[in-house]
Amino acid sequence: MRPRTLDELAGQQHLLAPGAPLRRLVEGDQPMSLLLWGPPGVGKTTIASIVSHSTNRQFVEVSAVAAGVKEVRAAIDSARRRLGSTGEETVLFVDEVHRFTKAQQDALLPGVENRWVTLVAATTENPFFSVISPLLSRSLLLTLEPLTDDDVAGVVAAALSDERGLGGTLGLDDDARAHLLRLAGGDARRALTYLEAAAGAAEAAGASTIDLATAERAVDRAAVRYDRQGDQHYDVISAFIKSVRGSDADAALHYLARMIEAGEDPRFIARRLVISASEDVGLADPTALTTAVAAAQAVQLIGLPEARLNLAQATIALAVAPKSNAVTTAIDAAQADVRRGLIGAVPAHLRDAHYAGSKQIGHGGGYVYAHDEPFGIAEQQYAPDELLDSEYYRPTDHGAEARVKERWERVRNIVRGR
Repeated sequence: MRPRTLDELAGQQHLLAPGAPLRRLVEGDQPMSLLLWGPPGVGKTTIASIVSHSTNRQFVEVSAVAAGVKEVRAAIDSARRRLGSTGEETVLFVDEVHRFTKAQQDALLPGVENRWVTLVAATTENPFFSVISPLLSRSLLLTLEPLTDDDVAGVVAAALSDERGLGGTLGLDDDARAHLLRLAGGDARRALTYLEAAAGAAEAAGASTIDLATAERAVDRAAVRYDRQGDQHYDVISAFIKSVRGSDADAALHYLARMIEAGEDPRFIARRLVISASEDVGLADPTALTTAVAAAQAVQLIGLPEARLNLAQATIALAVAPKSNAVTTAIDAAQADVRRGLIGAVPAHLRDAHYAGSKQIGHGGGYVYAHDEPFGIAEQQYAPDELLDSEYYRPTDHGAEARVKERWERVRNIVRGR
């Protein structure tokens, strides 16, 4: 089912627009070397094949896992001889180019520099860290986006009907289709592998349709009942956060696993952990927010499946941390007063006094610079007159916030002259 033309390629519409570099290379037969960067199963090898077949070039593949400098040089020498004797150009495809050593990547440079080959190199790693600069500067970097569920669904639909696939011999129930798409996780190759396994299981059972039970048996993965737009989405995330809040790390990990297995967006999970770090832990463990934000950044940086470890670490850390909702109640109370109209004038001594004429109207007069006072704390009115006695932040005795409470009570008494 590998696409034979650019029009059959799933996704990557940003690379397929008229005049885009990839189209110019294929349809205009322009010699240029490509560096394809993207996750597995999104079409890197396919693009190399299309470039070769659509431009009538010889296609030679070198494995970065098995090949050494000798094999790389032999492939380039063969391409140079072919070009000199017959005029036929060669597409040299190097998969997992980030696995090449610097010496192996250096061996590619003469072929690219002299255009003896059209290099198409594929990598799942950031090429700015894993590919040498001379090779990077001589290649056009194309970033391939992860396939959407709709993209993969199109691949599955084509495989069901195309003669190269199942040729319309089997149907696929909606539940089974959704299960295969969920397990594929945006990887078209994985989706086709699962479909092939499920089709074999259905044919062995004499069935004309692949149902959910057959798909589950074929790929040995139970379907997680989870709809990212439905009740399960909200129920499971609610149970997840309440388990973290309730300090049950085991239950929280169960719901985390359910969401990951069901294909929930890991960024959504990370965002909820960041919220919980302030809402449910707060200053009882000041490192909770740092941990949650770090996990969210890790999700953006590396993605699943590896980021499941970062999410699990943050989940456990927040679950076992001492809890305090004092941050939540403090901002809630402050906003409630503002909504009730308790918005007094900013005291004159706190107003901006940096512009010409500000002192003539009393701005900044009498302001006490806190750093000049003992302990860096000045007895001074900060709140508007209407809110002099307001106390929004009420620390708990839990965890590190017990020390915050002790200090805050002393500081507040000094500030307010008690």
